[in-house]
Amino acid sequence: MDRIQKILAQGGIASRRAAEKLVTEGRVRVNGRVVTELGTKADPRKDKIEVDGKRVVAEHHVYVVVHKPRGVVATMSDPEGRPTVREILANVGARVFPVGRLDFATSGVLLAANDGEMADGLLHPKKAVPKTYIVKVKGKMTKEDLDRWREGVNLEDGKTIAAEAKVVRFEGDKTWFELTIKEGRNQQIRRMGEATRFPVMRLARLAFAQITAEGL
Repeated sequence: MDRIQKILAQGGIASRRAAEKLVTEGRVRVNGRVVTELGTKADPRKDKIEVDGKRVVAEHHVYVVVHKPRGVVATMSDPEGRPTVREILANVGARVFPVGRLDFATSGVLLAANDGEMADGLLHPKKAVPKTYIVKVKGKMTKEDLDRWREGVNLEDGKTIAAEAKVVRFEGDKTWFELTIKEGRNQQIRRMGEATRFPVMRLARLAFAQITAEGL
């Protein structure tokens, strides 16, 4: 017997957190009965579990590394009609979903899977999973400027945690540097640039949990 949200996550329906929302919204049935309480348990081998009337069937776990281009939304649908990673993942052969987000204007490593537990583990703040980026900013950064990024930048939602940063090269009055962070706030790196007066001009993710897009 497993908790219903775990079964949904393992069935590739959604991440554990999204599965919890499906339950509380009354969209899940077990043996024909609507369940709305988190923690409800069922046997995925014996019980009939449905979401919005569709049977949940356990799938083999599939893990995909994607090199997301700029100008593509890292979701399976977009209300504004912009291109999404759904098109990129269409031929995977399994119902996978993106693990976390990558900004519309940011390119680089994006993971996709049908393993909700794995996704939640990689995204949980307490796990402090590293994400490495190559950043181009306007302005020539000194060691002291980089130290500020390393030690933490004060943002409206609190100070960022310690990061790793090293200069890659200077391009006139612009700086390219490599940055590794262990948190995933919305637009975090771009906001760090604004707060330190080094506006971000280009941003690409080189690695997520030490997984790279090399060869893609």
